[in-house]
Amino acid sequence: MELIKITLKDGSVREVQKGSSVLDVAKSISEGLARSIVAAQVNEEVVDLSYVLNEDVNLNLLKFEDEAGKETFRHTSAHILAQAIKRLYKDAKLAIGPAIDNGFYYDIDLDYKITAQDLEKIEAEMKKIVKEDLQIERFDLPRDEAIKLMSEQNEDYKVELISELPEGEIISFYKQGEFVDLCRGPHLPSTKKVKAIKLLSVAGAYWRGSEKNKMLQRIYGTSFEKAKELEEYLNMLEEAKKRDHRKLGKELGLFTIIDEGPGFPFFLPKGMELKNELLRFWRDIHRKANYVEVETPMILSRHLWETSGHWHHYRENMYALKIDEEDFAIKPMNCPGGMLVYKTDMHSYRDFPMRVAELGRVHRHELSGALHGLMRVRAFTQDDAHIFMLPEQIKDEIKGVAKLIDEVYKTFGFKYHVELSTRPENSMGSDEEWEVAENGLKEALEELNLPYKLNEGDGAFYGPKIDFHLQDCIGRTWQCGTIQLDMQLPQKFDLTYIGKDGEKHRPVMIHRVAFGSIERFIGILTEHFAGKFPLWLSPVQVKILPISDKYMDYANKVKDIMFEKGIRVEIDDRAEKIGYKIREAQLEKVPYMLIVGEKEVENSEVSVRSRDKGELGSIAVDKFIETVLEEIKNKTMH
Repeated sequence: MELIKITLKDGSVREVQKGSSVLDVAKSISEGLARSIVAAQVNEEVVDLSYVLNEDVNLNLLKFEDEAGKETFRHTSAHILAQAIKRLYKDAKLAIGPAIDNGFYYDIDLDYKITAQDLEKIEAEMKKIVKEDLQIERFDLPRDEAIKLMSEQNEDYKVELISELPEGEIISFYKQGEFVDLCRGPHLPSTKKVKAIKLLSVAGAYWRGSEKNKMLQRIYGTSFEKAKELEEYLNMLEEAKKRDHRKLGKELGLFTIIDEGPGFPFFLPKGMELKNELLRFWRDIHRKANYVEVETPMILSRHLWETSGHWHHYRENMYALKIDEEDFAIKPMNCPGGMLVYKTDMHSYRDFPMRVAELGRVHRHELSGALHGLMRVRAFTQDDAHIFMLPEQIKDEIKGVAKLIDEVYKTFGFKYHVELSTRPENSMGSDEEWEVAENGLKEALEELNLPYKLNEGDGAFYGPKIDFHLQDCIGRTWQCGTIQLDMQLPQKFDLTYIGKDGEKHRPVMIHRVAFGSIERFIGILTEHFAGKFPLWLSPVQVKILPISDKYMDYANKVKDIMFEKGIRVEIDDRAEKIGYKIREAQLEKVPYMLIVGEKEVENSEVSVRSRDKGELGSIAVDKFIETVLEEIKNKTMH
């Protein structure tokens, strides 16, 4: 009996018989463990539990809570959905059905239009398939036989996918009961594990994402191991619906998107107050961190975009135009303009680090189906900065940026986690450059005691990067801040500085954003706070509510004093009852309402009502203003 060595995630080594499956190894550790795992990583490759081990390997057993475990679980859920569709709609043709963040989908070609009621019927059929406990088995076929099998089943989309693979390719399939699907896998051992399942919606989707192709029906769903987890997720979705920034943006008069400008948001006066407050905060924090601010043109010549590589690699996302018979493009990124700013002067090693920030307006062509409120737009403001430095300054500059981003997120009460992505296969630059860059990023994070998740091989081709994923109050994560080392653009634009030795050298450069996109960040903040922005950010901070016209002069006097102090204040001067005015101000989510009537006029006071704390009683006007200004200054978050 030949034995092989299995190194587990904790570093322990087990000897098992050659030819054992992953599941056999799990059972040898404990039956409970074998029941709880859904897939495994063998030397980093995610595999089925039936995968046979014939040599010494590193083995990581995956549960549902692991990212790759969830993906396997939901990929199997997508196959269960496809099987249910084929049982109910014999004419349906299957396209693709991957796992996605928080769920899965399947694209189908079917003349009958699926409705919300149909989703219930399909879901019921899926639950039957789960109860049937169908074993899921992988088998392989040569390319020609794979095409024949899918042709016999009238699966035109699968035939198209297989036909594009090279001659002689071995194609994998998965079978569960009567259902067979083209798939790389991996999958669960059987359908029975997918007990908590829910179909969520149906939408249109072009085959392969191209408007030139047929529109298919995309059915979205989600699945969990436990019914309780599914219930919590569905409750979160309900909460997210109430917080939808598109709905709140309209109700609060922040922004609008009009047919004449799809993907180009119009910011309304209250939205501009909010945006400008964010920009003031951004400028203040950058001034303290010794950044200088620049502005680069929105339209630049084709020559620039060819030098940067965008014209050849990003052209379909750019808006181009002709000026004086020459090709120009509206910038999709600020970086190439930042390179030209650097080149306006000669630089010495003494100039470094140079921290150059820009609130740059960029335009990118997104497909109309991908547009979503402020979260996915065609025009937005990036809070970019380009930092030019010496190699030995990398670590300190990364630490400085990480501290700045930390201060930004903590100001809004966000928790976050950090991910470090390292050198990909198709990278540019030498081994030495990458080693210096990656070590600089790792050491900076470690010295800051910032735990991070390592994404091996997931960096950009021009350098490693650190991503900041913030978490909102209902548990969703958003990737916003990024620190990216770039070893390519300084080379492409021939950036140099004079070193201590009097010779020319190439500077090291990082790109970084904190908000990411100001517009998207406003969308995230709107949903995080459910429109109840903290006082310092609120478009209207105080609303004065006179009980009747008799007290309008006093109300105006109070308003003028506050306005002079920089407080954003309005008067509700309508001839309405005070109860109605209070309800309206509450709906507008104004932090403070000041009720003024006879008693308040006599005593030079205001009766204060807080959005968050209710009635606070009467207080002298000066005292109230002092409290409000202190709260604004401290950026209090209640």
